[in-house]
Amino acid sequence: MGYRVAVVGATGNVGREILKTLAEREFPVSEVIALASGRSAGQEVSFGEKGVLKVQNLEKFDFAGTDIGLFSPGASVSAVHAPRAAAAGCVVIDNTSQFRMDHDVPLVVPEVNPGALKGFRRRNIIANPNCSTIQMVVALKPLHEIATVRRVVVATYQSVSGAGKEAMDELFTQTRGVFVNDAATPEVFTKPIAFNCIPHIDKFMDDGFTKEEWKMAVETRKILDPNIQVVASCVRVPAFIGHGEAVHVEFERPISVNQAWAALREAPGITVLDRREDGGYATQVEIAGEDPVFVSRLRADPTVPNGLAFWCVADNLRKGAALNAVQIAEELVRQELLEKQAA
Repeated sequence: MGYRVAVVGATGNVGREILKTLAEREFPVSEVIALASGRSAGQEVSFGEKGVLKVQNLEKFDFAGTDIGLFSPGASVSAVHAPRAAAAGCVVIDNTSQFRMDHDVPLVVPEVNPGALKGFRRRNIIANPNCSTIQMVVALKPLHEIATVRRVVVATYQSVSGAGKEAMDELFTQTRGVFVNDAATPEVFTKPIAFNCIPHIDKFMDDGFTKEEWKMAVETRKILDPNIQVVASCVRVPAFIGHGEAVHVEFERPISVNQAWAALREAPGITVLDRREDGGYATQVEIAGEDPVFVSRLRADPTVPNGLAFWCVADNLRKGAALNAVQIAEELVRQELLEKQAA
């Protein structure tokens, strides 16, 4: 039995990755519809090794009879079309920030809180968390079960692909320009990104934090535990794909490095790559295109009681977006929560 699946924002970085992931994981589909804005209608996108889909106009598409909508078109577009799809009986899995903090919309990472899916029918919408939040809570979950996380201090090193294709093009153009003495004129970012780090992702808030930093705090509490305190510093770095995070955690109870290693190795969705030698850790370059969250540099933090520090990296287009969305759809099927609408 296959499902009729619509991919909204199919021409973007995440949309293309969703199509690729659906095919790779052999999600049971009877039909896949690629949707985007009117200006992208008529373009072709790949589905699997040989499949090609013609992009249809989102504004004109009728979601009746569509089982699942995997949305990644931007928050303002989801605000209009996700409720429209949900009202037509389509289960929306939304990758934007539009619905994440709505109390009646589950915010789900399947390895962390799959039970939250049971409440999705109130709105027929499920939210995919922020990419930087996803990889952190996947790594924190097995440790939280042992010793209960009290406080997290995290600094992120986020690739330009999180800001879209134009951002990737800007990094490429500016990097090439350095070698021919061209001036670097920022357009997507506020400052040159080539050979630079920019401590600014999303809008500034009144308290001095950025919206990205706020998201990491509030989303972690919604997904993992409302009592966890999180302070984040989010930085854009000149990597094309993959987010890195330096995470410092304070626990309620003692936890040893060996206990943490053992728990992480057994946890779903995690690969531990941690050899205390040159190159014995994961970085953005080698994890691009991979599914797991990679954890390295695990060590005790002697500055706080019951403290650990670690480094984690993940492909932000896959586990940070497309893969997590497809895994949510798979979990709906596994839990028998998805009623087939299509004939």
